[in-house]
Amino acid sequence: MSDHQIQSSNFSQNRNSIAVLIPCCNEGLTIAQVIKQFRVELPEAAIYVYDNRSTDDTVAQAQAAHAIVRYEPQPGKGNVIRRMFADIEADIYILVDGDNTYEVPAIGRLVELLLKNHLDMVIGARRSTAEDKEAYRLGHRGGNLFLTGVVKLLFGAKLKDMLSGYRVFSRRFVKSFPALSSGFEIETEFTVHALELKLPFTEEYILYGSRPPGSESKLKTFTDGWRVLGTAILLFKEVRPFLFFGLLFLLLSLISIALGLPIFSEYLETGLVPRFPTAILAASIMLLAFLSLTSGMILDSVARGRREIKRMTYLSYPSPNLD
Repeated sequence: MSDHQIQSSNFSQNRNSIAVLIPCCNEGLTIAQVIKQFRVELPEAAIYVYDNRSTDDTVAQAQAAHAIVRYEPQPGKGNVIRRMFADIEADIYILVDGDNTYEVPAIGRLVELLLKNHLDMVIGARRSTAEDKEAYRLGHRGGNLFLTGVVKLLFGAKLKDMLSGYRVFSRRFVKSFPALSSGFEIETEFTVHALELKLPFTEEYILYGSRPPGSESKLKTFTDGWRVLGTAILLFKEVRPFLFFGLLFLLLSLISIALGLPIFSEYLETGLVPRFPTAILAASIMLLAFLSLTSGMILDSVARGRREIKRMTYLSYPSPNLD
């Protein structure tokens, strides 16, 4: 008996329903192959393809491969995933792209990690082979390392590949996830959600391959990179407002002191304020600094209340069955 058959048998014994979620836009060249591979690895899983305004034969190919095909008209990966998470009921959710770049045969290992270690998310951290150097392009790899580093700095997380599109989730992760992003920044939101609620998750290396000739990536390195960075900073403000506004307080205070200290020194020496507009500006900036600190203290209490509500929502769903 093959490894994937053994794994599938174990999942069946655990009586966990599994849903494979594939958001797609113009993946007619590869979607059928992705579906067929998951049929082999997880024969009992329900495979959903959500078409996001494709102009090629993605829908026809997915239907021919016997996937459950649905349509999401709002453009953007985040919009598709939000719809998927709302519509689909399962115990274990597998999210993967339809471009056939992720290692589908690794799915048994990823699901087993989720179940055995009582996790809520397993991230397939991408690693290309030595023979396929073009799979994980230098620009994308460098951008991923930079953005992952930013999230490490802001949230104190240990991450290898924050932007991977290959993930396994528990039901309670999916049903407690707010899904506010509209595009590729949704992966950042996944990670921050897990860090905010202190949910157990891990990363496991998987192989990452090249797209076939004629298949084009929808990721725009600089445009989407800026959106991901902006999302990370916005979520940092929402999740850790006291630290965010505390840093802003420190920055504004330093600017105010730099502007006001020479004027104050001159006032002590001469009793005159020769640069009155600068003195007013310095005082105004210091006022803004203290307003920022006060806002951070208030919003920190609000964020704590929101976090408690999210946590209670998360706890209202059972973990995957291990017996």
